[in-house]
Amino acid sequence: MRGESVVVVGAGQAGCQVAVSLREQGHRGPITLIGDEQAAPYQRPPLTKAYLAGETDLAGLVLRQGSYYDDHGIKLVTNERVIGVDRQARVAVLGCARTISYDHLVFATGARPRPLPIPGAEHVLNLRTVADADAIRQRLEGQIGLDVVVIGGGFIGLEFAAVVRKLRHEVTVVEAQGQVMQRAVSAETAQHLVNRHRSEGVQILTGTGVAAVREGLVELTDGTVLVADLVVAGIGVIPNTEIAQRAGLAVDNGILVDSHLRTVDPRIHALGDCARFASTHAGGLIRLESVQNATDQGTTVAAAIMGSAEPYTALPWFWSDQYDVKLQTAGLTNGHDRTVTVGDPAEGRFSVFCFKDDRLIGIEAYNRPIDFLMGRRILEGGNALTPEIVARPGFDLRASQQKAA
Repeated sequence: MRGESVVVVGAGQAGCQVAVSLREQGHRGPITLIGDEQAAPYQRPPLTKAYLAGETDLAGLVLRQGSYYDDHGIKLVTNERVIGVDRQARVAVLGCARTISYDHLVFATGARPRPLPIPGAEHVLNLRTVADADAIRQRLEGQIGLDVVVIGGGFIGLEFAAVVRKLRHEVTVVEAQGQVMQRAVSAETAQHLVNRHRSEGVQILTGTGVAAVREGLVELTDGTVLVADLVVAGIGVIPNTEIAQRAGLAVDNGILVDSHLRTVDPRIHALGDCARFASTHAGGLIRLESVQNATDQGTTVAAAIMGSAEPYTALPWFWSDQYDVKLQTAGLTNGHDRTVTVGDPAEGRFSVFCFKDDRLIGIEAYNRPIDFLMGRRILEGGNALTPEIVARPGFDLRASQQKAA
């Protein structure tokens, strides 16, 4: 395996991690990392935060500095697309009609913003790439008090809203569901985030969608009309699976892979935002969009190419920074049927323990980083916490684990 060639399609966090991990694990064969953006591989999360606020530049986002790729024998191809894969000949076909042979191919093609199926969608900007962020920064630069409408109250939408409000613009968030971050956090955590945004002057409208976008106006499905100098959408993404599908691989809301992140073709793996895999934590097939998932899967794919038989079992975890709030979640809390809150919500420091059938499935730590760290350890180790234990007066997660040890 050490001398075989590897082609990685997609140069985001997941694809870059595969290439880096292969070299770290001793792979000596050719590695080609192909990305369709002009920039070298970079971090996406800061685009909605430090980069948008002008606190860092692209050089501060790159995943590897300077000559790393040349120094480690990784051929980085930027501003180029893979348009096809010939599995029988084992070649990837580039948009320039050049082909690259492979012994192993990795799909790390990520995802693209979900389009808005409404009149006037061409007036709406997305925030997924550096180019997207640059376009938004250009619209905001030198301005104060613009009316900004954010469509979607998920991680991206709320983080963007927080930064734009700090830049002294008027912000309205429109969320079609009855709760912001409905698939990601509990109702209690979501409401505290809403309250924090409203305390900063952000208007948050839930339970209503966008009917149309006109020049300078956003029309909602409940008849409300909002003034809008800038409209940005964050309503989710669509996995980039078209190349894999044309190559005859199984696709269903992501490229389907096994527990080793292999497709039906044992020489082709898929990971990150574009891959759908069986998760013991989710209790079935899932597709995750997170830095943790991308990096951990990158390490797993590299190990699999090197001959490892270890499946992917990493615990999912996420984080989000909004104003002075650091929200960290461990596990997957969607689908819980009971919650227990520990800490002081009134002071903005608490954790929500989420249970399903009396089994702890996740922890949402709101400015309680120790609960997040301890919670990860508990969830990874086969926890014995029950709602009754957590609900006891004076319960302290750290003390409970020290006592158990």
